[in-house]
Amino acid sequence: MAPKLERFVSPGKGNGLRATTRIQCGELVLSAEPLACCVSNKLARDVCHHCFTRCKTLLRCSQCKMARYCNIICQKQAWACHKRECKCLQRLLPRIPTDSVRLAARLIFALLSPPTDHSEELYTLEEHESHLSSMSEQKKQGLSQLASMLELYLKQETPYLVQEMPPSCREPLSLIAKVTCNCFTISDEELQEIGVGLYPSLSLLNHDCRPNCVMVFEGPKLKLRAVRDINPEEELTISYIETLSLTEDRQKQLEDQYHFTCHCQQCDTRDKDGLMVLGEEAAWHQLKEALPRLEGLKAESNWQALLKSCSHLLSTVGSNVPDENLYKLRMTDMALDASIYQGHWEEAMRYGEKTLPVYRQYFPDPHPVHGLQLMRIGKLKHHLEYIEDALDLFKQSYQIIKLTHGHDHSLTTDLLMKMDECRSEMDQHSSSTH
Repeated sequence: MAPKLERFVSPGKGNGLRATTRIQCGELVLSAEPLACCVSNKLARDVCHHCFTRCKTLLRCSQCKMARYCNIICQKQAWACHKRECKCLQRLLPRIPTDSVRLAARLIFALLSPPTDHSEELYTLEEHESHLSSMSEQKKQGLSQLASMLELYLKQETPYLVQEMPPSCREPLSLIAKVTCNCFTISDEELQEIGVGLYPSLSLLNHDCRPNCVMVFEGPKLKLRAVRDINPEEELTISYIETLSLTEDRQKQLEDQYHFTCHCQQCDTRDKDGLMVLGEEAAWHQLKEALPRLEGLKAESNWQALLKSCSHLLSTVGSNVPDENLYKLRMTDMALDASIYQGHWEEAMRYGEKTLPVYRQYFPDPHPVHGLQLMRIGKLKHHLEYIEDALDLFKQSYQIIKLTHGHDHSLTTDLLMKMDECRSEMDQHSSSTH
């Protein structure tokens, strides 16, 4: 484990991680492989189950018909993890267990064949909280159904496994609860969810709605980077949720999912709430009410209907609701997505431009979401041949991405290439006009 951090008891929060030395903004604090991970069911056909790369064509496991790999090498490397799972999947076909059940099973298999390198973990699975005592009956019932599914899934494999299992895994309900409270969503470089994983030592990181660290994934490998300068003995924090929402909504999500009340500075001062609900209340309420229906259209990839609804609603509220309003921002972002999928580039660029000043206000620290938005709008500008504007946006994006993702990340390299393309196009243009 890196000497940059140590475990400590965080006042009011239980266990935590703090810096042992000064850490600079953009510095890689830690990188970790998961103890267990799996690709999300909804992307099982699109993502390699070993390296988590998206591929157009994947090789399918001939036995379980579910696991898919980008090539023979990945398939061979995955076999040690997959062989037990493969038998379980075959017996359950055509049913596929949920992501959390598959992750819990993979966790059990991983603990039965411990890695040869005994790297120093700061936190073991035994110490993870299940939070069962503080859960509502309804939530416990949902988890009990998952625990029954886990037992059914492991049926053939478990008679002789139980004796070998660590005590922490012998009780399916407790294990499922630990997994759902402590797992991380693994995302691709566009920050889209592609899987789930358990990284025991990183479960020590406590939440803050304005954290001093961010997590970025390279395949299933997790990289933790500082987004502010951190002093020795200062606690390291990450955000467990998407922070761009009102304080009461963030707090409700944290209580429901992670069973604690957040008392970070942003929650205690509610300093962004006023900005998020700027404008005429009756007008922005219309947008808020429409969002669930629009999310549905987005999930169905019904881009035409989505774009029509968004542009109608946005023109209806007009200037009564400013761009900073949270619900207007969400709708503008959806209109941007829908315009891109429909190939309406000019329209997409107009929506995108409206979001950038707002993102700057909501993400004062380097944040992957802000960096990616700048890159996205830069690509639209480039495509539409606004080369100088594109270069400017790529530069701004690069200033963020090099800190949140690091200099060696493929996204950072991609940005450098985009900037070079813009410069050479500008050179060609100026030499042809002289």
